[in-house]
Amino acid sequence: MNRLCTKWLIVLTTVFGFSDLIQADEAGKLRVYFGTYTNQTTKGIYSSTLDLATGKLSQPELAAEAKSPSFIAIHPNRQFLYAVSEISDFQGKSVGGVSAFAIDAASGRLKLLNQQSSVGAGPCHLVVDSAGKNVLVANYGGGSVAVLPITADGNLTLASSSIQHHGNSVDKQRQEGPHAHSINLDPANKFAFAADLGLDKVLIYQFEGAKGSLTANDPPAGLLAPGSGPRHLAFHPSGKYVFVNNEMTSTVTSFAYDPVRGSLTEIHTLSTLPQPTPGNSTAETVVHPSGKFVYVSNRGHDSLAMFQCDPATGRLTAIGHQSTGGKTPRNFNIDPSGRYLLAANQSTNNVVVLRVDASSGKLTPTGDSIEVGSPVCVRFLSIP
Repeated sequence: MNRLCTKWLIVLTTVFGFSDLIQADEAGKLRVYFGTYTNQTTKGIYSSTLDLATGKLSQPELAAEAKSPSFIAIHPNRQFLYAVSEISDFQGKSVGGVSAFAIDAASGRLKLLNQQSSVGAGPCHLVVDSAGKNVLVANYGGGSVAVLPITADGNLTLASSSIQHHGNSVDKQRQEGPHAHSINLDPANKFAFAADLGLDKVLIYQFEGAKGSLTANDPPAGLLAPGSGPRHLAFHPSGKYVFVNNEMTSTVTSFAYDPVRGSLTEIHTLSTLPQPTPGNSTAETVVHPSGKFVYVSNRGHDSLAMFQCDPATGRLTAIGHQSTGGKTPRNFNIDPSGRYLLAANQSTNNVVVLRVDASSGKLTPTGDSIEVGSPVCVRFLSIP
């Protein structure tokens, strides 16, 4: 990157489901936020900076205290950050919470604006719509999804829409009922997709941002094999394909996406493991900004499964595995330039930097890592 001029980098942010502009500053650095599970040593959301020239992370600093802000999302105007509180006892009720923060542009510190109920227990994932008008949240414990409108000053209002999932699947212990594990929006901001581990479905909703509403789509879902346990998904930059990791079977499923009907049609399913690994489960799916590669994290095997993507068909080809340099890799993210992948290892309390080969998609350790307590989410933000 030319260090004398500012560049705009455009990336389809897979966890948000929309195109976001992320700007690297003149020194080629990005701010990075980490969502965590809080405990005796971890207090909330942490921040660091990534040097795009060297791939090094600065020592993390506490950006804001919060209760188990496991997943976070940044507003498209880059002034606000939203975080779940993955709890089941918010303000005396059996639900979790969602917090709104104002971002201090100079320091990266966060100021709490307000909090609202997630309308379900154990919220575990959230996104901001591309217009910056709503936060959509998935409640794992409650098996539900909700929409919380955003005011002009970044605050959250009471939920404008909430939907309770119903049903179960074949695993009587883990799929005894619905468990909404993530929620994403398509690039057009028209359809929302909730991967429900308990139902073996990616439920599809029509989304109206102006009203903050979700209504069941026709068709109502993309179907996974019984016992798969779909967890997180990511859109291809072309908008033609969706990739879903299945936590319980350690697989990834490619879907063709119809943006008119909002429908998902399975292409194929592949293992994320080189060999059977008892106790393994998948966690996150991320598509490289180029659209050439797809990555899935394995907890147990403690690796990133690497796949090459055929842009003409959406089919994936396994190209190997790379250790994350720690245990229990959860969410991970690729910087907008596509050069570095940051893996959050929950059980070893570290975030490791890997270099991405632009030609092959292969990952190699840079040797750089930082200590962050129970990290589970990685998000990038430009430094003004």
